[in-house]
Amino acid sequence: MGAPVHGALLFFLLLLAGASAAEETAPQEPTLPAATSGSSSGAGAGGAAVGVNSNSVLVALLDSHYTELAELVEKALLLQTLEDAVGKHNVTIFAPRNEALERDLDPEFKRFLLEPRNLRSLQALLLYHVLPARLPSESWPAAPHPTLSGEDVELAAGMRVGSAAVTRPDAVLRPDGVIHGIERLLVPRSVQEDFNRRRSLAAISAVLPTGAPEVDPRTHRLKKPAPPVPPGAPPVLPIWDAMAPGPSIAPAPAPGPSTGKHHFDGHSQVKDFIQTLLLYGGYNELADILVNLTSLATEMGRLVSEGYVLTVLAPNDEAMARLTTDQLSEPGSPENILYYHMVPEYQTEESMYNAVRRFGKVRYDTLRLPHKVVAREADGSVKFGQGEGSAYLFDPDIYTDGRISVQGIDAVLFPPGDKNATQTADPHRKPPAITTKKKIKLRRGKLLEASCQMAGLFGQRSRFSSCQDQD
Repeated sequence: MGAPVHGALLFFLLLLAGASAAEETAPQEPTLPAATSGSSSGAGAGGAAVGVNSNSVLVALLDSHYTELAELVEKALLLQTLEDAVGKHNVTIFAPRNEALERDLDPEFKRFLLEPRNLRSLQALLLYHVLPARLPSESWPAAPHPTLSGEDVELAAGMRVGSAAVTRPDAVLRPDGVIHGIERLLVPRSVQEDFNRRRSLAAISAVLPTGAPEVDPRTHRLKKPAPPVPPGAPPVLPIWDAMAPGPSIAPAPAPGPSTGKHHFDGHSQVKDFIQTLLLYGGYNELADILVNLTSLATEMGRLVSEGYVLTVLAPNDEAMARLTTDQLSEPGSPENILYYHMVPEYQTEESMYNAVRRFGKVRYDTLRLPHKVVAREADGSVKFGQGEGSAYLFDPDIYTDGRISVQGIDAVLFPPGDKNATQTADPHRKPPAITTKKKIKLRRGKLLEASCQMAGLFGQRSRFSSCQDQD
């Protein structure tokens, strides 16, 4: 009787094992979780194997002349998304020209895209310009095509994308993609609806309710309705409006320390900053141009007296010596060169470095309108300009008094496209390592001698009696 019982027990255990094995193998059918995990592992392996090399279409986009689009891609944090897309398949990028993003774009719409809360809309707009397929000009389909944003874009005959024409077909060809230049920005329907919704809400919130009483901001009392004016009579203005001064373009004079006129003495500050250049050493050429060859020192003093602030990017003597005769011989060339090195902002080395570390690339206005100078972080320092004509900030905070800031650079900068822009940087230079600032240690005799020299340069009598003794 024991043998049949053991046989039945063994048969029952075999049945249980078969049922558990069937339950484990049943979910291995191609279901959604299993397919997702398999595809993601395959994509990860493919991405690690392919990657993005220097010949990638993404590298070409960042280095091309479509700089505004590349800057928007960096601000939208889409580089990793595009790298993953290139790792899986080829892509086609429709790149609007810089003018379409700088001048032709509605300022209100551009402000909407750059607001941090509208990051999703900016990402959808940029991904709408990328197709997950390679479409060169010879194989252009006249049909809707899906984009990385999830919406379809209409490709029409005659090389048209939506309402924009392709102005530069096959502008960039790479093994993993192609870039076509288009005349204007493409706006998907979802982004346009989001913008219209935000603009409508802003307009509704800005409208005052009908019949709301008007309050005088000066007296905080209700305004009385104006009396009727007969036809043809001159306009009747309140006495306050008649006496109030009109708007001024220039900023109000800044109060100065312990001065009876309550404004900054800009000419004295400019003298101090030029004298500091001479005492610091290595900037004699710049000081000579400011004092003798141009009237910029007088103009800078007038601007500072009116309340403006300035940051001077000062090329050292080695950089000025690399300028050619042709670059300085034309009328107005020294002024134009120095205007491009003056930023109408007060910036220190720390503030500039923190800005480029935070934003990657910063554009500063210059007094040579409308040109701007581009700054970026490079090798632990601030690098101005692009290409061979770039310059490093290597002498930080030579002079800082709250109104004028002087930062030493190792090359002369020129605007992009300037006919005088040639290589002014030393090709064998190394990025500077800013550790400590230079200290000026001068005896009183040297300091007095330099002060007397500065008084003679500006054609004024020195207030030091020792200068008269030396004369």
